[in-house]
Amino acid sequence: MDDAWLRPGMAMALDMDGVILDSNPLHVAAWMEYNRRFGIDAGEARMERMYGRRNDEIVRDFFGPRLNAEQIAAHGAAKEKLYREMLAPILPETLVPGVRDFLRRHADKPVALATNAEPANVDFVLDRGGLRPYFRVVVDGHQVRHPKPHPEIYLRAAGLLSVAPGNCIVFEDSFSGIAAARAAGARIVGLRTTHRELPDTDLEIDDFRGPQLAAWLRAQVPGAP
Repeated sequence: MDDAWLRPGMAMALDMDGVILDSNPLHVAAWMEYNRRFGIDAGEARMERMYGRRNDEIVRDFFGPRLNAEQIAAHGAAKEKLYREMLAPILPETLVPGVRDFLRRHADKPVALATNAEPANVDFVLDRGGLRPYFRVVVDGHQVRHPKPHPEIYLRAAGLLSVAPGNCIVFEDSFSGIAAARAAGARIVGLRTTHRELPDTDLEIDDFRGPQLAAWLRAQVPGAP
């Protein structure tokens, strides 16, 4: 089914980790490896708290609140360098199934990337993955004062795409990202890559290949609740 269609006046905004890339397991592995270097053994529940959060928050969670800004930035940069080294040889197969074709079919539509991810990771994925041409707008976690679950990142993305937030369809996988999109007034498609149940979404999908997404997109009307 051809889903290369959005109503005029509507736009889409996609998160990166867990939406474009099924990368959260690799982030967990990279954090575990990095933390081991400092004798930190983070439990499973603590590791799950990182989903959808910005790096400065994650570093404080693992290393404690007394670090200064320079130390936080250094830990975050070192971990992300390790993550990119691990991702490089497997990036194509880490893409969420169907996402490249989905973006290609919507190449003429207003689409944003809105992610708490570090700018270096965003550039790595967009350039190495050949995905940059599909996004008119890229908003990363360093371009906003308040990271998700605050709605700022999605309000900014909608503004840069010149659409009302209520006419923006957000693709998210994390609870904090869903909360941010909901607070912005957007409509939400939840990707079940990180959590199997995603409360407060308008549609849940496993990936971008199923026909239910195309049908749902066709049913959206600008300004409708």
